[in-house]
Amino acid sequence: MRRDSPFTASAPADQASGLRRLFAPVRRRLLPVAANPFVPAGQAILETLSAALAAQGRQVLVVDAAGTAPAPHETALFDLAAGVEQLHEQVCYLAARGVPLAHVDTHGSAAAFVDAAFDAAPQCDLVLLHADPTDLARMLGQRAVRPLLLGADGPDSIKQAYACCKLLAQRCGLMTFDLVLAANPRGRRVGAIAERLASCADTFLGAVLHDWAVVDPLADPQAAHDAALARVLAAQLALDDPGRPAPALHGRPLRTARPGAVPTPF
Repeated sequence: MRRDSPFTASAPADQASGLRRLFAPVRRRLLPVAANPFVPAGQAILETLSAALAAQGRQVLVVDAAGTAPAPHETALFDLAAGVEQLHEQVCYLAARGVPLAHVDTHGSAAAFVDAAFDAAPQCDLVLLHADPTDLARMLGQRAVRPLLLGADGPDSIKQAYACCKLLAQRCGLMTFDLVLAANPRGRRVGAIAERLASCADTFLGAVLHDWAVVDPLADPQAAHDAALARVLAAQLALDDPGRPAPALHGRPLRTARPGAVPTPF
């Protein structure tokens, strides 16, 4: 998954800029991904996402806590670090199926699991958290994030993506989402699928589908990535950085329902 950095070094603004970068606190970011059992090649999608994030200069810890994840390391319940695998210079992996439940407090929150995951791989500045919607809601709590929904070219997967959106909106108050479709990028239906999901989220939940991209589940995750996926992830990385504007949306406007037309939820 190794990529050359797309960024080049620039001249320091002043003599102290290097020291400020050296001693500045690490900005740790969380990118939640709602698991979808109707999306094919889920592990390949995670690999593609982590490779694309590494290409943007991130040190990534993939935490797979979905029901489809591999069994966790035998000591992961009390020592997450023991289960972290180094897959690549910039990517680590933690199988964590069922592990978040060990971090649930008396209020039903598993938010402490996210902090424990960051502590398990301190060299990583981004956690890609893949989990089933109910577990994701327990872990996110009131965190200001934009979850990434997964879908495919099939009605069951889009019904599940909408259900994820609804659950996270109701339980966490999250009202903006991104979407990654596992489908043939040249398929005729992908644009209509994204627009239908956006319309239903807006009409029935008041939520916004911010942006979307297509990932070919049969493509090599190491291959060059689609510009739309790079844009979606760049906007995610800019979410909590007030000094950096989020990338503008280009070429893929998400239309809501036409006047007089009432979409039906999936």
